[in-house]
Formats: sequence, C-alpha cells, structure tokens
Amino acid sequence: MATFISVQSKKASEVDLAKPLCKFIQQTYPAGEAQNDHCRAAEELNKLRKSAVGRPLDKHESSLETLMRYYDQLCSIEPKFPFSENQICVTFTWKDAFDKGSLFGGSVKLALASLGYEKTCVLFNCGALASQIASEQNLENDEGLKTAAKHYQFASGAFQHIKDTVLSALNREPTVDISPDTVGTLSLIMLAQAQEVFFLKATRDKMKDAIIAKLANQAADYYGDAFKQCQYKDTLPKYFYFQEVFPVLAAKHCIMQANAEYHQSILAKQQKKFGEEIGRLQHASDLIKTVASRYDEYVNVKDLSDKINRALTAAKKDNDFIYHDRVPDLKDLDPIGKASLVKSTSVVVPISQKFTDLFEKMVPLAVQQSLSLYNQRKADLVNRSIAQMREATNLANGVLASLNLPAAIEDVSGDSVPQSILQKSKSVIEQGGIQTIDQLIKDLPELLQRNREILDESLRLLSEEEATDNDLRAKFKERWQRTPSSELYKPLRAEGANVSNILDKAIQADGHVKERYQTHRDTISLLCKPEPELNAAIPSANPAKTIQGSEVVSILRSLLASLDEVKKEREQLENDLKSVNFDMTSKFLTALAQDGAINEEAISVTELDRIYGSLTHKVQETLKKQDELLKNIQNAHQEFSKMKQSNNESNLREEVLKNLAVANDNFVELVANLKEEILLKFQTNGSDIVFARKTERDELLKDLQQSIAREPSAPSIPSQPAYQTAAAGGSKPAASTTPTPAPRTMVSSKPQPPARPPPPVISTASAPVSTATGATASPAPLPGSSAASTAPSQAQGPPYPTYPGYPGYCQMPMPMGYNPYTYGQYNLPYAPQMYQNPGQAPYPGPQQPGYPYPQQPYYPQQ
Repeated sequence: MATFISVQSKKASEVDLAKPLCKFIQQTYPAGEAQNDHCRAAEELNKLRKSAVGRPLDKHESSLETLMRYYDQLCSIEPKFPFSENQICVTFTWKDAFDKGSLFGGSVKLALASLGYEKTCVLFNCGALASQIASEQNLENDEGLKTAAKHYQFASGAFQHIKDTVLSALNREPTVDISPDTVGTLSLIMLAQAQEVFFLKATRDKMKDAIIAKLANQAADYYGDAFKQCQYKDTLPKYFYFQEVFPVLAAKHCIMQANAEYHQSILAKQQKKFGEEIGRLQHASDLIKTVASRYDEYVNVKDLSDKINRALTAAKKDNDFIYHDRVPDLKDLDPIGKASLVKSTSVVVPISQKFTDLFEKMVPLAVQQSLSLYNQRKADLVNRSIAQMREATNLANGVLASLNLPAAIEDVSGDSVPQSILQKSKSVIEQGGIQTIDQLIKDLPELLQRNREILDESLRLLSEEEATDNDLRAKFKERWQRTPSSELYKPLRAEGANVSNILDKAIQADGHVKERYQTHRDTISLLCKPEPELNAAIPSANPAKTIQGSEVVSILRSLLASLDEVKKEREQLENDLKSVNFDMTSKFLTALAQDGAINEEAISVTELDRIYGSLTHKVQETLKKQDELLKNIQNAHQEFSKMKQSNNESNLREEVLKNLAVANDNFVELVANLKEEILLKFQTNGSDIVFARKTERDELLKDLQQSIAREPSAPSIPSQPAYQTAAAGGSKPAASTTPTPAPRTMVSSKPQPPARPPPPVISTASAPVSTATGATASPAPLPGSSAASTAPSQAQGPPYPTYPGYPGYCQMPMPMGYNPYTYGQYNLPYAPQMYQNPGQAPYPGPQQPGYPYPQQPYYPQQ
C-alpha cells in the first residue's frame, strides 16, 4: 500500500564558471597571493558544479550533500560577484523536469544570465533528490522511517522556498516545473508523505488508537489539499495528470481517511459505542472499495480491505446478537481530530552541515569599496594627528635650541661639555657622521634618475597597452567587450602624476639640501669628534657661583623635564595611533545584510570617533600643555640670562653650544630627507596590470578569431578582368567586324586524330541561328580544308567566365529538348544564340577540325 511520490530532477547544461570569475578577480582585486587564492577558489567552484549538476546523481546522502554544498556556495558568492548581463555574464541553461518534449520538439528549456535562476534550479534538485532518497527507504525499521520523514520535510521546505522566491529571483516567467503553483503543490505532497511516515511509525510502535486516528486524519487532510491543487490549477504540468501523481493523491486521501475511521472505530468499541464502531467501519469499507475500483493499478489495498472487512463483520455480528446498538448516519458521527507532527524545513543557509566557503576571505564588492574609503579616512585622521605632534615637537626643539637649553643650565661650570651635547655627539657618530651625508648626497642624482626611468618605463607600458586596446576596439567594435584601458588606468596614471610631482620637487630641493649641508657641515664635523677634542673646541667661561644653586636653574630644569615627558608621551601616542587595527569588514557586512546598502560615511565617522576619539583628545592636550610649558620656559630663561655674567667668553661659549644643538637637528633632518626613496610599488602595479591585460587581450582575440572562423562566409566574386573594363568604355563593335584572334602556339606536326563527324541536322526547316557577330553559323569544315591551316600560332587568352555572380554574366537560353548529359556546351546540334555585354568580344565559331577537344573561347589582345 505504501506508494510514495518522488520528484524528477532537472538537467543542466555545462557552464564554465572559472574563466569569467577569474577574469573579474584579476580586474578587481590587486595582484598577489590573495588574488591567486581567489582564482583557485573559482576553479574549485567550477569542479563543485560539475559534481553537483553535471552528472546523474545516485540516490544517496553523499549526493544530496554535494548539491546542498553547491547551493550554499552560490548563496555565499552572490553578494561578492556581480552576476548580470553587463558585468559577469554567465548563462545558465536548465531543462524542464517534467516536460520531456515530443517527437517534433525537444524538452522545454530556459537559459538565463541570472545567479538567482541557478540557485532556484539547484534548490529544486535538492528537494527532488531528497524525495527520491526518502522513497527508497525501508519503512519496516525505525531508521528508515526517521530518514524518510526528515527528507520529505526538507523537500517540502525547499519547494516552499522556491514558491516564495522564484518570481523575484528570475524577474520573468519561469518554466512550469518551478512555477509557484507547481512547487506549492509539490510542497504539500511532500508534507503529506512525511505525515504518513509518522502515521506508519505510530502504527508500528502500537501507539494509542486515538493518536493514530488523528495522525491518519491529518495525513488525509494534507493529501486532500494537494489533490485539490491538482484538480483546480490548470497551470500544473501535464505529468501530474498523465502519470501516477493525480490518481495516487486521490487514493492516498481515501486510504488515510479509511485508516483514521478504522482506528477511531477501535476507540469507539473501547468506549462501548458499538453503533459508532459499525458506522465508521462501514465508511472505511466504502472508501477502500472506491480505491480498489478506481486506483487499483496504482496502490494495493487488499490487506487493509481485509482487515477492515473482518472488523466490520465481527462488529455487525456482535451488535446483531448482543448489543443491538443503533448505527448512526455518517453525518451524525463526531469529527475525528487532527494531529500534525510535520513541518516544512525552512531553508536557512548554510543547509549543508559540511559547508566551507571557498571565498571566505573575499568580501563583497560594496564592502571592499567601503573598506577602501574607510582606510582613507583612517589614514587622513592618523596622519593629521601625527603631523600635528611632529610639528609641535619641532617647534619645541627650535625654541630650546635658540635658548641653548638644556645646555645652558648644564654648563654652569663653564669648563666641561654639557651632557646633552655629549648625547647628541654620540648619536651623530653612531649614524655614520659626516661620511653618511656625503655618501647620500653623492648617490642622490643617480637615485632620482633611476626613479625617473622607472616612472617613464611604467607609463610607457601603460600607453602602449592602451593604444593597442583602442586599435582593437576600433577594429572589432561591439565585439571587443572589456573595460577600456583608459578607464582602468586612471588610478595608476593619477599615482604616476603624484610620483612625478614628488620627483620634480626632490630635484628642485636638491640644491636647497646641499646648501643647508654646506652651512652646517663644519659644526656637524665638530660633533663627530671625540669628547676631548670637542671640549677643547668649545670656549670656556667662569660664570658667577651664585647661578649653580639658584632657584631659576631649578625651575628651568623642572620645566625642561616636563617638556621631555610631553615629547615621550607624543612618541607613545604616535605608536598607539599607528598600531590601532580594527577590522570594519563585519560592520559593513552587517549593514549590507540588514539594509541592502552601506552608508559608509556615517558608519566610518562613528567608528573612527569611537576608536580614535580618546587618542586624538590626548594629542590636543599635549599641544596645549606644550604651549604653556614653552611660555614658562621663555620667562624663566630671561631671568636666567640676567643672572649670568655678561662677558664675551660666556657669550661665545653659549653661541657655540647653540650651533652644536642646531647642527644635530639639521643632521637628523638631512639624513631623513636624503634617505627618502620612492618605492618600486608603482612599477610593480603597472607591470602586473599590463601583463594581465595582455593575457586577457590574447584570450579575447583567440575567442573572436574562432567565432569569426565558425561564421559562414559569402563566396568571393572575382573582379572584372582588365580587358573587359577597357572595352566597356568603348562602343559596341560593328557586326561585320571580325575580331583578331589571340596568338596561339603552333600546332605540332605529329599526326592528328580524325576529325569529329558533324552533328546531325535536327530539321531542315530550322532557320539558321546568327552568331554574336551576325554571321550565319556554318557546318564544321571537312578534314584537310583550309580552316585547319588558319589555327592561331600562339597560346590562347583567358576563357570568359560563365558562372553566376561574375560581372557581365548572362544566362544562356536552353533550346527545347536540350540534354546537358548528351552534348557539351560547344557541341549542340545547332548553334545557340549568344548574348554579350557591350565591349565584349564575340564568342568563337564552331569547333575547328583537327582538334580532339572543344576549342576554348578567345579574345583580342587589349
């Protein structure tokens, strides 16, 4: 009795996903390991599609798992690749699962460049294969029953999901098998079969008859709904009516209702309602008789019928002899309750438990663009804050150097090198001293020239590739379907212009750097000397002893210590600003999933303020604190200067110490400026993209040449010969004018074969036919006549073309009774009328004797 309906799978045409996806990845994502990983993932996706829909699948869990993984992967790449007719154009072709065509036409198929269409068809196959696996289960054991119920509910959910989404996914009318009416009906059928499986499980477990009756009645209700869909929907596939679907639904509806009545009759018997027992058994018997009479070829109800009839016979016998209870009418019986234990499994991605996203590291294009803008905002914020701090630090260093601090307060003895000057000297010596700057200045022109050559070569490669792209676009026009190089190279050209501007400024600044170096070279050289020599070069002085323990010196030292703390705090803040690394991908992905779009500016500003707000606030505090400290330092230094002795030695010593401090600052700045080098990233990016474009161009040219070669070509028509062109301009020759024959080689003196006999005369009444010159055609001369001696002495000219399509061609009229297989063109039984164009030489006369083959036409020399 257990006949279950399974759904046939759709068949797909082969599609190459790897090539268009790799092309998009190479055009969109920067070259590198990440791009290679994405291309390898595209190859894996193509293999996964071949495994999932490129071959017939076994009715096994592993096959269903492969299909579900492919569906999950399609859902994953949908927001990452722009599948459309004008971007990634991949056409998916699927055949109708139910319409197999006819003798005069193949099966119905639909081809769409839509990833939503591919997803819909794959999900349909998931539901179909799940129904096939469920129908193959052994329902005699618990494991088979559980597996069947699970797959029927999954199939029901898959078909229901298609019903809800197919129209929006395709934006056009789908094929009948995936239309909302069809998949809605299939969903009901799968749900009814899942409910029936639970009924079988309850029966096998010998649960209470009241529960079994409710389960059966609910299954009958589901089958009845599906039957009504088939009965009243005229848009369903013909397969439903001409195959077993429609009759099986009708039979199952009656069978499940009969089972419900049977188990409810047992409950009535337990409650001593013998009349109700007989009424329900009678109704169940009538339902089974209907099934046996109408749908016997689809379902077998013999066992159920025997069971119901035995129970009905026993109940009637007991009631007739013992109980004599009144049998109520069917309409008076209480309705049987319903208990649904099934539910369509919702399609929640991922539907596969073993799914691993091949493009997990790739973010959607919208998210990538938002991340790029966010990183730009972040870089601007960080660079602006760091620039403010560095500028403030340089200002503080300049102020201290002008005041000769901290050397002035360290040099109270007047005869030793201040500690701060010793530290600066040590730092300069460790960095190579004056030799380092000399070498950097020597290498500077070569470095600038090398960078200029790199820039020029990169721009040349871009220009050459762009020119080639423009030429091919002009040649192939709309067939040349790829992004123009001029648009693709805009960012690189902008970057190149920026690099060129930097180089120009570097060349202009070269002289300024050298001038500064010459100004401070002697002082920097002095810093490179050992401590004894440095001490000897600094003039000594004897300041007043009261300065050593004065309050002003203590105040200055305290203020300078506070300023050093501010500088150290800035260094830490700079490191903190650079080290903050917050991934905004999840934020943008969440916004894209919730709203369908990304408000990048609002999200970025909010997150940057949250992440960097405290750091930027600290930066501003250090700036304010430095302003106050510098103001106090300047005031204290004025008092300190008044206390110092005003003598030449002291002033000279202080001037030298100031120069040494300034020389150290200039050394640091010069080394930093001279070590700046434009990296080769621009050249790498340019070379990579030009190589990728050349590879793409070669592939596109190959495809175009193959497609052009497959196109049917029209036959070429030869041009009109020169002698015709020249003659066409002249007047038509007179009828009496005899054309000069072309020279011909002399006939050899070897024996000639006998002349061909003259053609038979058809009718003596036939009028002679004029030739093109107006002369009457005469029979061929006899052998030995003078005609044989008039053969031309040189080779004959080219024959006149007589095929259609050639300029000047005209159809020769065929006489009555003409047989092309009896006579050659020049061996007609009578001379045909010849037509010619103006300026064309006349056709030759009849065959000359002495030639075994038809004579070729000849023309005068032009």
